[in-house]
Amino acid sequence: MSERGIGFSAVKNRPPYAIASVDSALLLATLLQHEGPMRVTDAAERLGVSASTAHRLLGMLVYRDFAEQLPDRRYGPGRILERTPLPQAPVARLRELALPHLRRLVDELGETTNLMVLTGPDVRFVATVECEHVLRVGDRTGRSLPAHLTSGGKALLATLAPGDLDRALGQHDDETAARLRRELPTIRRQGFAVNDQDTEAGLTAVGVAIPDRGGAVASAISVSMPTARYARDRLRAWSVALSAAAAAIAADLDAA
Repeated sequence: MSERGIGFSAVKNRPPYAIASVDSALLLATLLQHEGPMRVTDAAERLGVSASTAHRLLGMLVYRDFAEQLPDRRYGPGRILERTPLPQAPVARLRELALPHLRRLVDELGETTNLMVLTGPDVRFVATVECEHVLRVGDRTGRSLPAHLTSGGKALLATLAPGDLDRALGQHDDETAARLRRELPTIRRQGFAVNDQDTEAGLTAVGVAIPDRGGAVASAISVSMPTARYARDRLRAWSVALSAAAAAIAADLDAA
């Protein structure tokens, strides 16, 4: 782990003694917080479980105030999760529209792809499509990371207006802010950012911001891989593919 690294492994497999029901309940609580109310059948589909299992999980979340049942019989985030900074409906719509493009990117590039949104000083991952390599970057859905360390986060910081950027950089120490001020003009000019083991040793990612066409959610996509498979001579191809997908997602958001 590098000195600036984050305290979890993104290049990982599931724990050897994973408790599936706990994992499903935690993921379901995260989905309710990020995306808002859903039906039992929606929850079952997202988790890949039966409707009866999803119903039992939702029942436990309600019991512990992580969820509540609404008058229309959907389930929404409970009072423990109510302080989410994300506008739920736009994020859910963004995820729905972005997923087909993320899947196509995985087919084209052969590496894991991610969708993230900017929330304060962090980016929160709202969707991941994993590639099929045995050694791969795993699902990061629900995780938050400092924006200035991630590829998508840096790409988003590069799009901020001067006043917004000053406020964002004001949250960092002088050394970090100065480093970002040197790096962001290059990111702005080339249209993509690279996270070369800034969040974790052995992990490299390339990210681009989704063009802002008046939407309420600042978002980005990235392709992430073990550093051993990163090659600078492929950077151009990765950035072009990401930029095309980001533009297509923006167009779909406009059409929606």
